[in-house]
Amino acid sequence: MRVAIAGAGLAGLACAKYLVDAGHVPIVFESREVLGGLVAAWKDEDGDWYETGLHVFFGAYPNMLQLFKELGIEDRLQWKEHTLIFNQPEQPGVLSRFDVPDIPAPINVITSILRNNDMLTWEQKIRFAIGLLPAIVRGQQYVEDMDKYSLLEWLQMRGVDDRVNSDIFVAASKALTFIDPEDVSATVPLTALNRFLQERYGSKVAFLDGSPTERLCQPLVDYITERGGEVQVKKPLKQILLNPDSTVRGFALRDIDGGCDEMVTADAYVSAMSVDVIKTLLPEPWRGLEVFRRMQSLEGVPVINIHLWFDRKLTDVDQLLFSRSKLLSVYADMSNTCREYANPDKSMLELVLAPAKDWIDQSEDEILAATMAELKRLFPNHLEGDTPAKLLKSKIVKTPRSVYTAAPGSQACRPEQATPITNFFLAGSYTLQRYLGSMEGAVLSGKLAAQAIDQRYPGTAVAASALEPVSVS
Repeated sequence: MRVAIAGAGLAGLACAKYLVDAGHVPIVFESREVLGGLVAAWKDEDGDWYETGLHVFFGAYPNMLQLFKELGIEDRLQWKEHTLIFNQPEQPGVLSRFDVPDIPAPINVITSILRNNDMLTWEQKIRFAIGLLPAIVRGQQYVEDMDKYSLLEWLQMRGVDDRVNSDIFVAASKALTFIDPEDVSATVPLTALNRFLQERYGSKVAFLDGSPTERLCQPLVDYITERGGEVQVKKPLKQILLNPDSTVRGFALRDIDGGCDEMVTADAYVSAMSVDVIKTLLPEPWRGLEVFRRMQSLEGVPVINIHLWFDRKLTDVDQLLFSRSKLLSVYADMSNTCREYANPDKSMLELVLAPAKDWIDQSEDEILAATMAELKRLFPNHLEGDTPAKLLKSKIVKTPRSVYTAAPGSQACRPEQATPITNFFLAGSYTLQRYLGSMEGAVLSGKLAAQAIDQRYPGTAVAASALEPVSVS
């Protein structure tokens, strides 16, 4: 059976991968020339990579790790020391570590918290533990029920100290969702915390050994095409064409090189595009359906990713760092963390600016100036004084609509992968799955979409539906 998929991000490519495994023939159409969607990367004129985001992989990503295993590329994940590292704004240049010992969960994470005396007093640690107890003991259903509260509201209800919020949860919230605790649903960080506490290596971090486009997305494409599927770039979806019964008749694709538009037909169709894009392309007869009405409340969060190349090493830390800055979320020196970006003499910092809603429309010069001002607080010994490190170049990638904004109440708006339209399915981290807006969520959503398709159309034989281009009026 042929399945047309719009979008070659992780959700679309994962969906296609699991469809070919089930005996179907997926054809993926990507609007841009580059693969990856929200994990896309590009090379600049010097041959250096810059990415859509700072992409890290957690041990609590079972579907992603299984995908690496199935593709035979597990060695491309560079696992780091099991620790969480925070900057201390009140002590510029000083780092605070939560080193997680190699003992069973959740004792390992609890021990790392108890051992850290830089950020929390013993009283704060005890109140922190008591406050989190319901989320741990009562499980995921309790966590889901907390979607009606913001994280800040939940922390206040549980009597968790304001210092714990400012020191830990602001950083965690911005890192996970790109928004602050007063704006994010309590469900999101509590879900992540549950995974970290339940799995021995759940909070352990890995970096890819190169760009996601080449080192993850291309192996997915190779896997799909070697088994009879297709992946075509520069093929944006223009319109979803319907039959009289409101099922999908075909995808109308726009030719961005100036040729004729075309229509492709298949047995089933998948939108693996961002929620903001699919909302604009929903056919009018579908808009009254409850699932699509609820989906209108979802929208992507703005994200800005910043890359800075310096003429010297600013740090030798080979790990993700939480900046605890009002402007910046997390950062890493990619010359230390990524094999392909390695440089023993110079640093390439990759940073996430969050929340970015007040910055997304600012000029790159304004964003760069503000970022450099923040970095002087993080690296005073290198960026101030008589001989400061020299910024060689920078790249700034703006994503006005990234993963869905995980605001309180958003869980009820997230659609399942199977829709009321018999031959139309959804994939994307905004769809309903337990790993929320993340790379893991995108992969899982693609897998769930493939499973939903296979349940409706068991992959016992390949249908004869044509996928030949025809003109579209």
